[in-house]
Amino acid sequence: MSHPAPPGLRVVFAGTPEFARTALERLVQAGYQVVLVLTQPDRPAGRGMKLQPSPVKQFALGQGMPVAQPQGLKLEGKYPQDAFAAQEALQAARADVMVVAAYGLILPEWVLQTFRLGCLNIHASLLPRWRGAAPIHRAIEAGDTQTGVTIMQMDACLDTGDILLMRSVGVAPQDTTASLHDRLAHLGADMVVQALALAASGGLNSEAQPQDGITYAHKIEKNEAQLDWNLPAQDLERKVRAFNPFPGAAASFGGEVVKIWGAKLDAEPKASLRTADQPGTILSSGPEGVCVQCGQGRLWLTELQRPGGKRLAAADFVRGFDLPLGQRWAVVR
Repeated sequence: MSHPAPPGLRVVFAGTPEFARTALERLVQAGYQVVLVLTQPDRPAGRGMKLQPSPVKQFALGQGMPVAQPQGLKLEGKYPQDAFAAQEALQAARADVMVVAAYGLILPEWVLQTFRLGCLNIHASLLPRWRGAAPIHRAIEAGDTQTGVTIMQMDACLDTGDILLMRSVGVAPQDTTASLHDRLAHLGADMVVQALALAASGGLNSEAQPQDGITYAHKIEKNEAQLDWNLPAQDLERKVRAFNPFPGAAASFGGEVVKIWGAKLDAEPKASLRTADQPGTILSSGPEGVCVQCGQGRLWLTELQRPGGKRLAAADFVRGFDLPLGQRWAVVR
């Protein structure tokens, strides 16, 4: 079902990563007039650590859209000059609504009150489950079988605003954060186009979030990447998928940190119940992968990477990295 852009509706867009770029591109395709784009300041990236524009900025500049990159939006905060400049730019834009997707800055009250139709947020979960910064990672890590996208009317608190639209999708057993991210990004982009059309016509209904089932998707930290072999194999398999592509699950062997990009549960559950081998012990190595004893069950590592090397299938990896049977990966203390 198509949702053509209402004539004269002026939109400000705020977002930073690829998830947000997908939404901005969809708004342009639908014919929306995006009069200003807010995105995070350029950040150093790559081996040379050169400043790189965000995916949203790259797309916006390619479309000739005006871009602002304030370091903060609080008028009495750490970057008041940036905030006042952003306030002037938003007022000059004379927009009806702001669309927000993974922007990365808290919107203070003055921003929320600037627009006739408010600020609509694209959030990649079924709120109130997984409020916060990393809903896709945390859904996979927790073993959720369903997630989705919520279009929310933003308020002053963290992801607590009224629900405007909600759609669910299944989480496949093989989903990584990367694969689920892409599906949710396209779903959210289509949904916000629908939400804007309904908002412009007065047909967008809101519903307060339930008070039951609230969980928080805390930001992913790099130190979470280290696999703890004392955990059940099922938990570790989920972590491998949840941390792909960032920060990448990791394990240490012989003082070297190895990234684990692919893993699968042991296909012989009865054999997996043996507990004679200590967690982290290498039980088998071959074309199928590297089998490791966990706190409960066993995990096959199927794709690995040395520092500075390429991602390799386990059979290729072990040709250049010796993982002797009976030896142990380092165990988190």
